[in-house]
Amino acid sequence: MLLMRRFEEKAGQLYGMQKIRGFCHLYIGQEAVAAGTMSAITDRDNIITAYRDHAIALAKGMSANECMAELYGKATGCTKGKGGSMHFFSKEKRFFGGHGIVGGQIGLGAGIAFAEQYKGSDSVTLCYFGDGAARQGLLHESFNMAVLWQLPVVFICENNGYAMGTSVERTSKVPDIYRLADGFDMPGDSVDGMSCEEVHKGIERAVRRAREGGGPTFLEIKTYRFRGHSMSDPAKYRTKEELETYKEKDPIVEVLKVIHKNGWASETEIDAINNKVQQEVDDCVKFAEESPWPDASELYKDIYVDDTYPYITD
Repeated sequence: MLLMRRFEEKAGQLYGMQKIRGFCHLYIGQEAVAAGTMSAITDRDNIITAYRDHAIALAKGMSANECMAELYGKATGCTKGKGGSMHFFSKEKRFFGGHGIVGGQIGLGAGIAFAEQYKGSDSVTLCYFGDGAARQGLLHESFNMAVLWQLPVVFICENNGYAMGTSVERTSKVPDIYRLADGFDMPGDSVDGMSCEEVHKGIERAVRRAREGGGPTFLEIKTYRFRGHSMSDPAKYRTKEELETYKEKDPIVEVLKVIHKNGWASETEIDAINNKVQQEVDDCVKFAEESPWPDASELYKDIYVDDTYPYITD
């Protein structure tokens, strides 16, 4: 969680320095969702998400070096500098993006789950999207097919309260998004996304159901982002009081309270973790700075599977 937080803070700083260009959506405040998920799944499980993807990629095991290099647009990035902030990807870590089209990954997540079922594997696919994407028609189509075919997929709405700058209350008569599952006879539940433990429990139940052939689950994980929707968002649509209320529930602070209460780590050990994470972030920035830009010859690569496709030109 600390790596996610420090990485995102550094990314925000570097964006302000114009080291990082394009779009940039930070995960600060939502770290408990990613952390609680990873302790409840295995390396063979798949994850697909939207464009707020940096922290989830790190949690899935992608290195800070390849992630920061991708933000810089460098050749050593996880997608060779061609994807940028919104399109992280790692076949090896079974992290399938990073998608810029709102809700587009919902159908893809169902498709990945279908592929796993078809192959006879026991891998589960976790498909993340925001509260705004829950209004897309593709969600209903994907839910219907997932239930009909009992696909091993967990649909996860990271409800941080705002679709860009529009609150859930302004866009839906039913603010409890997980109730959308009722229309498909799909198990659905609401989870406290500011608590690692509660996220773990919710994900663990859903993943077990999927792995045992019980089909899909829809989880609404209620969380909060401390920054704006993107780096260009001043977040004037919410009050300072609301923001401060949620900062009092900072998931990293809450985890530290649990650690201290149970005597699981001393202050010296906590300091060592802080120093280790800070060094990792510093190192990944150095790595990105020193990495080469993609060569012009890369322009037409990784577009089509067939290298002889007629639209590829030199």
